[in-house]
Amino acid sequence: MNPNFPITPGSLSALNSMDLIKSKMDGHELKLIGLEKLLSEIVSGELTPEHTACFLTTCRLMGLSTHEVGALTRAMVNIGDCLNWDSLGAEKIMDKPIMDKHCVGGVPGNRTTPIVVSIVAANGLIIPKTSSRAITSPSGTADTMEVLTRVDLNMAEMRRVVELEGGCIVWGGAMTISPADRFLIQVEKKLGLGILGQMVASILSKKIGAGASHILIDIPVGPAIKINSELKAHKLSRLLKSVGDLIGLQLLILESDGTRPIGRGIGPALEARDVLSVLNNKNPPEDLKNKALDLAGKLLELGGVSQKGQGLDLAKKTLETGLAWKKFEKICEAQGGLNLPKSALYTHTVFSDQSKKIQNIDCSFFSQLAKLAGAPNDKEAGVDLHISIGDWVQKEQPLFTLHANSKEFLEIAKQYSQNFLKIF
Repeated sequence: MNPNFPITPGSLSALNSMDLIKSKMDGHELKLIGLEKLLSEIVSGELTPEHTACFLTTCRLMGLSTHEVGALTRAMVNIGDCLNWDSLGAEKIMDKPIMDKHCVGGVPGNRTTPIVVSIVAANGLIIPKTSSRAITSPSGTADTMEVLTRVDLNMAEMRRVVELEGGCIVWGGAMTISPADRFLIQVEKKLGLGILGQMVASILSKKIGAGASHILIDIPVGPAIKINSELKAHKLSRLLKSVGDLIGLQLLILESDGTRPIGRGIGPALEARDVLSVLNNKNPPEDLKNKALDLAGKLLELGGVSQKGQGLDLAKKTLETGLAWKKFEKICEAQGGLNLPKSALYTHTVFSDQSKKIQNIDCSFFSQLAKLAGAPNDKEAGVDLHISIGDWVQKEQPLFTLHANSKEFLEIAKQYSQNFLKIF
């Protein structure tokens, strides 16, 4: 239990979780103690997925206030483990904040985290990054990083890496930080509820559990992704800020362009290749490089190692001089060794059947295409884009290349790819 949110001994035993849900149905506010009992029973299996669905549906229908989202966040933290970085020692902490970043997601290829962590840690800040695997996307940060190094570290191993290098990029699911989150997300995804308050509690509980104090949150906005309107993005931003203030976090929230994929590759190994090309300064995708630099620069300012307005220049210098690459190499070595991405057994390139300007590159289409090719379970599977919005393409010019380790999956993806030519 987190000592910042104490519970009176014996106070949970008198509560009934279904009574809590019924009380919420009747318009009463959810409280911390009741939520902790309910979430504990969800994690232990005492409550079934049907009970969880009832709870989430009630939250969706009745809405969650800022205080309720704060209580839900605290409850999710309290029933799990929390990392405390004070033990790193004064010579490493020196009153420095603990940094973190999060992207709400949905943009294929948007794999900025390994680049950002490397730049931030290379400048002396502490950034213990826990990341997720793909849920509905062709790759999560943990899937991409697993191509390059080990990510299933436990808490003791994660602490060792951070003690050595000041940062890490690991899979959060290997630890018991905010354990209720996985259960809530599994049911919410099946129901398609999209509860804003639950999303906020999910994001912030994992950051608090990882010991973060200063967090940058990127909210991509686009018609084919999770946050599909500016109105929804503004609502999410306001709720994040309000709950962050309530529980004492320093948040910097950005709303970014989510109308197109970022980078060239979509799928774990192809995205890992793009990450390495940025860190090595070898023909990098400019959009991925620029977005990572922008996020890293803002984190350097938030962490106090750069003056406001000068973080971007420091981030560029860290990347261009090779310091970020050296830090990334050391982080990977500490996590288990650096590996190079492998290539798929089969490829198929789709060519333009006409001359035309690229007006739109649909994120959901290319995410689905990469998954049909086998991503994320097949790390080498995915899509390589050869085009950007605004490009003029000629007939017979390459548009994108499919990568697969299965002839059957490649054929399925080839058939689906014809839909792009129909709307192209």
